[in-house]
Amino acid sequence: MLDLENLKKEVLAAIGEADEKKLEELRIEYLSKKGKVQSLMAQMRDLSAEEKPKFGQMVNDLKNAISKAMDEKKSELEEKLLNEKLLNEKADISLDAYDPKLGTMHPLTLVQKELEDIFIGMGYNVAEGPEVESDVYNFTKANTPEGHPARDMQDTFYIDPTHLLRSQTTAIQMRVLEDQHDKLPIKVICPGKVYRRDDDDATHSHQFMQCEGLVIGENITVADLKGTLELMIREMFSKDARIRFRPSYFPFTEPSFEVDMTCHICGGKGCPTCKGTGWIEILGSGMVHPNVLEMAGIDSKKYTGFAFGVGMERVAMLKYGITDIRDLYTNDIRFLEGFKR
Repeated sequence: MLDLENLKKEVLAAIGEADEKKLEELRIEYLSKKGKVQSLMAQMRDLSAEEKPKFGQMVNDLKNAISKAMDEKKSELEEKLLNEKLLNEKADISLDAYDPKLGTMHPLTLVQKELEDIFIGMGYNVAEGPEVESDVYNFTKANTPEGHPARDMQDTFYIDPTHLLRSQTTAIQMRVLEDQHDKLPIKVICPGKVYRRDDDDATHSHQFMQCEGLVIGENITVADLKGTLELMIREMFSKDARIRFRPSYFPFTEPSFEVDMTCHICGGKGCPTCKGTGWIEILGSGMVHPNVLEMAGIDSKKYTGFAFGVGMERVAMLKYGITDIRDLYTNDIRFLEGFKR
């Protein structure tokens, strides 16, 4: 019994002075299967029946005491190591931080959000539709049946004989007319991506974005169209901007107009941007063709409406002074960083 007490004092003293390596050596020496504590149990066969329980209890107490002392010493060593590491590796919070690479809104997204804000403020809803579209909604319901010469105006990506990548967001308007023909009046804008077979250059792309607008109700006139577009142009470009209509042709509107705005650079005086004319072509528009209304189940004698479509790339290029449409699609971070505001 005295030997057990002396052994306990000896090993606890050794643990108290041990480093990490020495602590592992002591664990193996005393607590492993072939260690000193386990070998003590073999001595029980030489003891009397009365001595065995007390001896076994003392050996077990010794084992627990050594285990507890080792766990405490290990925690002490780990804490000491951590404190030394923190002391040696502390951060100097007075140093300048790294400049993180933050993203920014794409100019086309900026234009879309601005257009949506303007028209939502006028009571319009925003509608979306599929980019893979039926020929019926893209052309037929827009008063462009098979064989119509207006189909040649757009070189379309066909997927099969009846489905295509939509060439105009007019297809969304046709879906809105069909779904809401009995819920008039209609005031909606339709932003989205469109596709046409075109050679990419500084001013053309096979993929671009449009935002079309549609209003259907009673007593809707060209004056309503002009007032709406003038407000849009003034909000997007200049409070002093004016617009003018020129006759044009679109199969789904009659009459149809090309819309020019006074140059936002020179204020209409003439400059290189407007080629000295003082005017810049900005969008197409017109009064909704009666055939389009009738195909949607709307009485064209009672209801009228107007529609317009603006290219978001054209607006972005004019608004932000972008000279090459390809810059909008090449993901050059140097170009995009110009819009961090």
